[in-house]
Amino acid sequence: MREQDFIPKQFSSNVEKGEVTWKSPSNIALVKYWGKKANQIPANPSVSFTLKNCKTTTKMEFQKKPEPSATFDFELYFEGKKKEDFKPKIQQFFQRIEQYAPFLKDYKLNIYTENSFPHSSGIASSASGMSALALCVMSLEKELNTDVTNEEFFYKKASFLARLGSGSACRSLEGELIEWGKHQNIPESSDLFGIKYPFEIDEVFKSFQDTILLVDKGQKQVSSSVGHNLMHGHPFGEERFAQAHSNLDKLKQVFASGNLEEFISIVESEALTLHAMMMSSNPYFILMKPNTLEIINKIWEFREDTKIPICFTLDAGANVHLLYPEIHKEKVLEFIKNELVAYCEKGQYICDQVGKGAEKLN
Repeated sequence: MREQDFIPKQFSSNVEKGEVTWKSPSNIALVKYWGKKANQIPANPSVSFTLKNCKTTTKMEFQKKPEPSATFDFELYFEGKKKEDFKPKIQQFFQRIEQYAPFLKDYKLNIYTENSFPHSSGIASSASGMSALALCVMSLEKELNTDVTNEEFFYKKASFLARLGSGSACRSLEGELIEWGKHQNIPESSDLFGIKYPFEIDEVFKSFQDTILLVDKGQKQVSSSVGHNLMHGHPFGEERFAQAHSNLDKLKQVFASGNLEEFISIVESEALTLHAMMMSSNPYFILMKPNTLEIINKIWEFREDTKIPICFTLDAGANVHLLYPEIHKEKVLEFIKNELVAYCEKGQYICDQVGKGAEKLN
């Protein structure tokens, strides 16, 4: 599909007021997206696990304005309180999607949003938040345009809109594995929206566990947007983009066979490469903390001693995502409590797992 396919041609219904609520999860990339072109186009393809428990719940109330307006009119409430400092990002999002959702200027909007996890701490709150808001926008469009009955189109356009708010948000709408970014060996892959991973997936990956070790719950020192932009002209950029394509090719056999040893090798390499890109950009920066490295070393020791196939991955932050098969959950949680909580801020961690995607609430 092309961008113009998402521009609505007409509206068949008139809706005066209403509300809609969506709950959308975060996701954790296995092959990382780092670097982007204009209009939120990824410099390389990526694939992610959709999570189940780390979610954003967003309610959007809409009231038709008495007269047409040239401006977006909205209020934003985060966890029950007005959040003026979040509004510029939402304003930018609405401006980016205006031609695809021109009806938004016809409404006064009240947006209420809350997370089940700490905001701005490297757990992709923008992914869950923007995907939930994009789904609310699409639900309003569906009311205005009774032709939007095709569920596949609904989710493709919602993913397309979410991407314009936050790139990784386009991977949060469905589950269990979502691929985003054009790849020559993945049919239907697109830079414009995420797709369900189209190849065979072994059962072990459909219930994979992700325990998020909260090393640092504070706001990141460097935003992801700034980090992505530093990939322009990066001395190792082209090699990194080629590596991502290669790792996606390798994962096809891994996902089909359930080869956990190869899975671990690719996923940990991707995590470390992501942070290596940050440390070798200009200007350079480090988002890992000393306790991040302590946890990584403990994971390696535990895996060597027990032969339990656990591994780590990282987003653009200090927190560690500990990935492992569900069958080993009891022993891994015991390991976390005995050895890893000491490196977590206030001993906090979040138990999550692979999920099915977003959910509309009545």
